[in-house]
Amino acid sequence: MRSPIADRLTAQALSGAPLKRPVDVAERLLAVQGQDPRGARLAIRARTAGLSASDVDRELTEERSLLITWLNRGTLHLVRAEDYPLLQTLTTPPLLTSCTRRLRQEGVPEKAAERAMKTIERALGDEGPLTGAQLKERLEAVKVPIAKQAFIHLMFLSALRGISVRGPMVGKQHAYVLGRDWLGPQSPLPDRDAALAELARRYLTGHGPAGARDLARWAGLPLRDARAGLAAIAAELVECEDGLVDLAKRPAAEPHPAPRLLGAFDPLLLGWASRDEVVGPHKTLVTTNGIFRPFALVDGRAVATWRYAGGKVTIEYFGKVVKKAAAALEADARAVERYLAT
Repeated sequence: MRSPIADRLTAQALSGAPLKRPVDVAERLLAVQGQDPRGARLAIRARTAGLSASDVDRELTEERSLLITWLNRGTLHLVRAEDYPLLQTLTTPPLLTSCTRRLRQEGVPEKAAERAMKTIERALGDEGPLTGAQLKERLEAVKVPIAKQAFIHLMFLSALRGISVRGPMVGKQHAYVLGRDWLGPQSPLPDRDAALAELARRYLTGHGPAGARDLARWAGLPLRDARAGLAAIAAELVECEDGLVDLAKRPAAEPHPAPRLLGAFDPLLLGWASRDEVVGPHKTLVTTNGIFRPFALVDGRAVATWRYAGGKVTIEYFGKVVKKAAAALEADARAVERYLAT
């Protein structure tokens, strides 16, 4: 039975010709997990050539082609500005109940939360972009509790309602902006059934072959919604030998990519219900308690973890790696250092 990993590596833009711009990576993958800012930038590095981390910041700040906000699974994601309406409309409603409950647990009653939403919207509209520290000052001024995790969950609620997104970089901080002002007029979405179909199509573009459970887990949607989206595009799909489906017009899989370093929370570990094809027996070395470490990929498998400190990359191998692959990874480590320094 054929393993889907070669097709997935090609879909993920890790095999084959590199993509050209950060926005091209976001278009291919639809959403890149972004709670680790360095990890999101490294996800783009691994799928492009000749760029630097500042190129990502430029698209966030000057071109406004990218943004980061809470979407799928209630996690921060880097997305194209034009893909934001689709994901915001489909993936955020299931998160509202848990967000409201968490705010109560953090000592923020409903009236205070509503006061916070009005304050955030007014402040961003009148003064934005604003950093988190500046928004905390605005909320404290109207006596909204922001202690412990209260502030981040207020910003979470603001994002779920479509009020705020993380837009430009202000120095080294990612500032918040008013969504409607920053993004401008948005094209109206199709009805929900058509939107689910588009979600399924776009998900498979960057993650095929996959199944309904994979889509549901990635998007944080009920399984019935994932099944409905895939069923709506059934005429565009082919069934794979392993019981998964893929886009019928997918180009043939490319050979496995050259050895390379992937960042924390790389999309290759987050797009499907199982990541066993990539991590094999090293699951706890790559992922622990919801933390996805930076890792090294050789022939489509994780062979090491790595860390970046003091401007230097240090690789920690799981076991023996052939000299040619190890040399390639050490060279890529120097490339990571250059990428993050510029």
